[in-house]
Amino acid sequence: MSDKFLKLFHGSKDGIKGNIKPASRDLCDFGKGFYMGVSKDQPMTLICNYDNAIIYELNLNTENLNIKEIPLNIDWALFVAFNRGRLSKKVAPQLYKKYASYKKNVDIFKGYIANDRMFVVLDRFFDGEITDVALVESLSALKLGVQYVAVTQKACDAISILKEQKLTKEQKDKLIKQSNKNRQLGISLADKICREHRREGKYFDELIK
Repeated sequence: MSDKFLKLFHGSKDGIKGNIKPASRDLCDFGKGFYMGVSKDQPMTLICNYDNAIIYELNLNTENLNIKEIPLNIDWALFVAFNRGRLSKKVAPQLYKKYASYKKNVDIFKGYIANDRMFVVLDRFFDGEITDVALVESLSALKLGVQYVAVTQKACDAISILKEQKLTKEQKDKLIKQSNKNRQLGISLADKICREHRREGKYFDELIK
């Protein structure tokens, strides 16, 4: 496969109906789009609680697509906050304007996934329990997967399905256990980092003012 083609994976709770569209729920990591991971494991853990869960192996042709990469740092966390509705235009107008501008003329976002472990740490950051220093330290400690998010129909039209597989009950049971384990790991990591960096850095509400 040449450099312009990427093999990616997508998990669906009850299968893709019709053409691929940038139609996820609005409050996702990088906003509304069609989400794809570089490995099977991450999308599989997201759909393991659904009866008709299907994992898709995909081919993405990146030629003529504008791809914006989001680095794994505090900027990534604030962009996720913006897309999840945690960054108010009224409270933080400059930051809101900055992250809204990220979406201009972009077909694909490439960045890290706020996975089962990171959900816990991010929520603690947004809720003012840990600082930006603690958050960045946790980003380094957790091995987050990479995701590609098609946010335009042009990008979705460049995706083709190679294979699809319905998850068995045994697979789903195993994935549910792994997902719960990952969440517990995130909780314990957040506690450890919070203790180690209790007085370093700024809290979320301080950063956005």
